[in-house]
Amino acid sequence: MYVHVPFCAHRCDYCAFATYVDRDHLMDEYVDAVLQEIARSKDEGLPVATSVFFGGGTPSRVPAEQLLAILASIERSDDAEVTVECNPEDASLERLRRYFDGGVTRMSFGVQSTQPAVLADLGRRHGTMAHKEVSEAVHQAGFRTWNMDLIVGSRAEGLDDVRHTLNDLLTLEHAPPHISCYALTAEPSTPLGRDPGRHPDEDATADAYDLVGEVLHAHGYEWEEISNWALPGHECRHNHVYWDRGDYVGFGSAAHSHQHGRRYWNLRTPDRYIELIRKGESPLGGEEFLDESTQRFEEESLALRTSRGVTLEAFDSLEEIRHLVNVREGQVTLKPKARLVANQVIVRLRSSESSGNLL
Repeated sequence: MYVHVPFCAHRCDYCAFATYVDRDHLMDEYVDAVLQEIARSKDEGLPVATSVFFGGGTPSRVPAEQLLAILASIERSDDAEVTVECNPEDASLERLRRYFDGGVTRMSFGVQSTQPAVLADLGRRHGTMAHKEVSEAVHQAGFRTWNMDLIVGSRAEGLDDVRHTLNDLLTLEHAPPHISCYALTAEPSTPLGRDPGRHPDEDATADAYDLVGEVLHAHGYEWEEISNWALPGHECRHNHVYWDRGDYVGFGSAAHSHQHGRRYWNLRTPDRYIELIRKGESPLGGEEFLDESTQRFEEESLALRTSRGVTLEAFDSLEEIRHLVNVREGQVTLKPKARLVANQVIVRLRSSESSGNLL
């Protein structure tokens, strides 16, 4: 299950997510609406959750007791994974201990970089030592597993900056056991997207991404998916639900769900979401039903983005892409240098033709 928290103190220059910096006055009403949506779903047979993920936005923007009230309303399996995204500047020991005592099992922190010029270019607000403070607090709070996010591709970032950031994280006394690394994207509606001079250089971004993969591999991190590496036993279970094309239910404004080939999502704005829930109406914003060929294409294309890969039979031929893939025991996986051009392999899946979903 996924819970969307649409509040932020500050919108980063690259952010195009459904999040708002001027809606804090709606927090109490929004939490009540989410609780009502969950209660209705229970009446309709909501299954027990094996994982719960609080994303946003900034979940740590909401007072801890309110977030934990939402968590308490969700019936979970005994071994359920519960993740909360948290801004580094919100990661006080007190807050993290409250999360841990309330049933949260995993934290995820958007560090992005430890270099001042890069943080400034991205529009991030936390200080350059936030990674160290976060590491100490999350360990003291009792969390066994957690994640730090990085972003590469800023025009203010060189390869030495990437090396310094990785060194800062990996030499911590309690280094993050799971690290995500995303390539910066210039979304049209963002300050970054509106300034062509700040758009990422694709070749420089690829070099930075390759460096991240090489360094993490050398430190024992196993590649899971295009943007994710983890030490053994520290994989994010919730992510695998998406990658394995499993079923999930989303709560809150803009939250997406998928069940048995039906994909649907709630209205984007929290104001309208609250209004509809209060009226007893559905907050449904849209839906689509996937036919069997589209489902098969999505399953294979998602699997190809992971270390699991797909069977050799998923392709008519590997002739044009053999330089991009490894083939071992009948399983096709991406070579490290091909991960950022995965679509070149995905469009050659046999299922891509029958589904009509060429990327």
